[in-house]
Amino acid sequence: MKALVVDDSKAIRSILRKTLKEVGVEVIAEAAHGVEALSRLRETGPLDLTLVDWNMPEMNGFDFLCTVRRDRAYDAMRVVMVTTETETAQMGRALEAGANEYIMKPFTTDVLREKLALLGIEC
Repeated sequence: MKALVVDDSKAIRSILRKTLKEVGVEVIAEAAHGVEALSRLRETGPLDLTLVDWNMPEMNGFDFLCTVRRDRAYDAMRVVMVTTETETAQMGRALEAGANEYIMKPFTTDVLREKLALLGIEC
């Protein structure tokens, strides 16, 4: 299982990388915003999983999500929003746009495991 982590906070990227490693997911790329994430995906090709924050500079996570969902090459890539956006309406927008799951910050390793299990990723 190979993943991309997208968050403008280096500390959050580090936490996500560590947490994913604990559950057996290899983070092969990181990005600080959506534009950089698209560049990483062009370099790596489609990955199994992307965890993406909503609020970032240059291109936010929602716009990144919409962009990758318009490209058939990424149809199989699971996208999980990991964000401080806690409003039900925002969650609904993300899921309608093609997010596979939604995790609200702060989160625990158990929450991440549960969400990955819902996606068929056994940890």
